[in-house]
Amino acid sequence: MSLYIGREASKLWKRICAETTTEFNLLADNWKYILAGLICQYIHGLAARGVHYLHRPGPVLQDTGFFLLPELGQERAYVSETVFTFVFLSFVLWTFHPFIFKTKKIYTVLIWCRVLAFLVACQFLRIITFYSTQLPGPNYHCREGSRLATLPRPDNPLEVLVFIPRGVLYGCGDLIFSSHMIFSLVFVRTYQKYGTRRFIKQCAWVIVVVQSLLIIASRKHYTVDVIVAWYTVNLVVFFVDRKLTEMPERSLGAVLPLAKDVRMKDDHVKLVNDPAADRRLLRSPANGKVSEDSNNVHGGDVLDSL
Repeated sequence: MSLYIGREASKLWKRICAETTTEFNLLADNWKYILAGLICQYIHGLAARGVHYLHRPGPVLQDTGFFLLPELGQERAYVSETVFTFVFLSFVLWTFHPFIFKTKKIYTVLIWCRVLAFLVACQFLRIITFYSTQLPGPNYHCREGSRLATLPRPDNPLEVLVFIPRGVLYGCGDLIFSSHMIFSLVFVRTYQKYGTRRFIKQCAWVIVVVQSLLIIASRKHYTVDVIVAWYTVNLVVFFVDRKLTEMPERSLGAVLPLAKDVRMKDDHVKLVNDPAADRRLLRSPANGKVSEDSNNVHGGDVLDSL
């Protein structure tokens, strides 16, 4: 038993080392895109921080989703965040599965280049949208009477440029459209294209729908914020994906054309050395049928070329 575990551990370590070398080479070629995507994430957080200074609390707007879905309350507001965290961490772990598993379809660096491109495009539109119109936030800490509803005037630029995760979680004013839905929909659409488990794909879409309802029930966003995210993110991902260069698949099929060329070359050698092989090859059925006229033409061409 210990011998088996040691052997498998050795194989796993070699797989990790080989994958690390491959991904490092890809990172050396694509680090600019990764860095640009991460910088844009910071800019998006900075923009959300800035609109909080402009937010003015007011009465919660009339909303159909608020009318249809019961309010979870402040004590259960963590439920939607838990679902989002599960989606986020699950996707991140999946993108690193090539380091562990033998069967792999993606490259970690290349998949994150695509994901960051989707996120940046969606977040650019989001920044334009929530700076165009500031709505009174429906979340509990954004309502009238809350000390977090409006940020005090900053004393120095560092208060704006340096923000902590708590400030991101308790932001106000960045409503249309939902940032949580941007990440979740981008992740699910990416797995829909590059994932291999149909059951997981189906579950992922169900989880995103449930998350949409929980966001509304938690009063973190208006219903319009979630609906706009659904069609905007899907359209953005669709069009951006068409503009990007398709990511090469990591499959055995990539070497099949080479094997086919070698096999055709071997058949050509057999035809030269054995004329009888030519007749046997020409009499082989195509799609279950024998087309003698076309075979004779091709046979003449082959013999003439010799």
